[in-house]
Amino acid sequence: MLSAKSLFQEILDNDDSFRLFCSIAAGGEAQGGWENARIAALVPESERPLAPKITRHGADEDKHGRIFNALLKKRGLEPVPVPPDTDYTMLLESDGIGLAHDRLRSDVPLTVQDIVVYLAHSRVTEQRASEQMDLLRKHFADDPGIGRAVRMISADEDNHLAYCHEELLRFAAEGHGRAIQRTLRACALAEIRVYRDVSLAVMDHMGRLLGWSRPKAAVLAAGIRAVYAWERFAGWRRMVTLRMPERRDALGGPAASAPEFA
Repeated sequence: MLSAKSLFQEILDNDDSFRLFCSIAAGGEAQGGWENARIAALVPESERPLAPKITRHGADEDKHGRIFNALLKKRGLEPVPVPPDTDYTMLLESDGIGLAHDRLRSDVPLTVQDIVVYLAHSRVTEQRASEQMDLLRKHFADDPGIGRAVRMISADEDNHLAYCHEELLRFAAEGHGRAIQRTLRACALAEIRVYRDVSLAVMDHMGRLLGWSRPKAAVLAAGIRAVYAWERFAGWRRMVTLRMPERRDALGGPAASAPEFA
């Protein structure tokens, strides 16, 4: 019987599929680290107190990339190039979601509106990351090979999501509420579409590496499309609600190191 645990266990047990999984994850995290570092450098003067939190966010993402690469090294594997159709971060950017990389490569300071866009984009994508890592933590928290990495990354993603909620609520109180809701909705609808496409692409690549039968591949593709249908109908709303998190100032300190993985 197909389940999230059995599916990931199959990917985990095969060197080729595990290498692709970790390479995709490491590439996305490294890209997120670069984006946050550039945003922190370009924060407008009125929002400079936010810069250390954005820097911490980026440092966490960089750490996650190192962890995934270390998991590969632990098994004597080298990263592989990330197939373009699985590049979640770049596909979101090409859809006009978040801050364009050309903008981040410039030295022109960002505006407050840009920071609102960044936080709304992060709130949506961190929801996805938090949920994915929570699923992995549920099934693999005690796994001797990846358990510690899963627990560490999952905790960080929860902190990132809490930070986005708190900062967006602060901006909403300062009069940006309508812009935040408008941006959140656009980001959420684009994200669920990109997530569907990337999931289908990843499963296609994994299927070829693992020799899945056509019926198995078809069942998995149907499941991905069913999730999208639910998210398009109602599930996207969980990505646009804002509530004050239980943990306040979640990114208020330095990033935790991971020397055993680096």
